[in-house]
Amino acid sequence: MPMLHEMFYWVLSMSIVATLTGGIVWGIRAVKCLPRRAAVMLWVIPFARMALPFGINSPFGVMTLLSRVTTNTVTVFQPAEQVALSMTNCIMAADTYFPITYKVNRLETVFTVAAAVWLVGTAGLLVWIAVVYRAARREADTATHLKDNIYVSDGCSSPYVYGILRPKIVLPASLDGNDREWVLLHEQTHIRRGDNVWRLLAVMLTAAHWFNPFSWLFLKRCLADMETACDEQVLAQSGEDRAKEYARLLLRFAQPKPNLSSAFGGAPVKERIGHILSYKTLTRLSVVVSAVLVIVSAFVLLTNAG
Repeated sequence: MPMLHEMFYWVLSMSIVATLTGGIVWGIRAVKCLPRRAAVMLWVIPFARMALPFGINSPFGVMTLLSRVTTNTVTVFQPAEQVALSMTNCIMAADTYFPITYKVNRLETVFTVAAAVWLVGTAGLLVWIAVVYRAARREADTATHLKDNIYVSDGCSSPYVYGILRPKIVLPASLDGNDREWVLLHEQTHIRRGDNVWRLLAVMLTAAHWFNPFSWLFLKRCLADMETACDEQVLAQSGEDRAKEYARLLLRFAQPKPNLSSAFGGAPVKERIGHILSYKTLTRLSVVVSAVLVIVSAFVLLTNAG
C-alpha cells in the first residue's frame, strides 16, 4: 500500500497538534468558575484536530507562535492572498509532501511499518466498539416498553441512553416515583444535547489515535465533563435548592456502564457530587464570558500558522 505511510505521516502530525491543543484545553477547563457546559464544548477542539487534517491559516493562532520554534505549514489550497487552507507538519522529516519524499530513505520503511501497526490497532479497536455497542443493543432490545422512548429492564443496574438515530432511555425496573423523574430529566437532557453522537465520535477518534496516550486521557476527561455538563443543565431546570436530592440519587447509581451509552452513574461520582452541591445559577455575564472564551479558544487553537 504505497499511500499508507503518507496517511500515517499526517495522522501522526495531527495527533501531535491534538495533544498540544488538548493540553491547553485541559488547562482552561481547570478554571473553577468555568461552567462544565462550556468546558465540554472546548473538548471539540482537540478532537477536531484528531479528525481534520486541514485548517485555515491565521497569524493570531497558537500554531503561528509554535511555527517560530518548530513545525511548518504546508499550503494545500490558497484561493486568495490572505486566505489559505493548510496542513500543519510537526514531523518535518520530508523534502516534498504530495507525494511525500523523505529526507532519509529509510524513513519510508519506518513509516510503512508503523502505518501497518496503526491500521491493525485501529481496526481491532473499531471491531471492539462494534461488539460493545451490539451488546448494549441486545440489553436495550430485551427491555419492556413503558412509554414514548422509555424502557424498563430487570437486568439493568443503572439508567442509560442507548442509540443514535432513535435513542432509548433504559431504566432499572426498581426505579419509580420522584427518582424516576430525576433520572428521566437527566437522560432526556443527554438526548437533547446529542451526547450519544458526540460520545461515539470521540470514542472512534480515540480509536484512530490509539497510539497516543494523551488521546485516552482527553477522552476520559471529555466524557466526565459531558456528565457534569448534563448535571448542570438538570439543576438549571429544577433549581439549585434541590441539589442535595439530586446528589443523593446519583450516589444510588454510582456504577460505570461498560458500553458506549450515556449512563446516569457513568462518571467520577465524587467529582460530580462536589460540583452538584456547589452549583450556582449562571448569570448573564458568566454566560457571555464563557461563550466568548469558547469562541476565542476555538479560533486560536483550530487555525494553522499564517
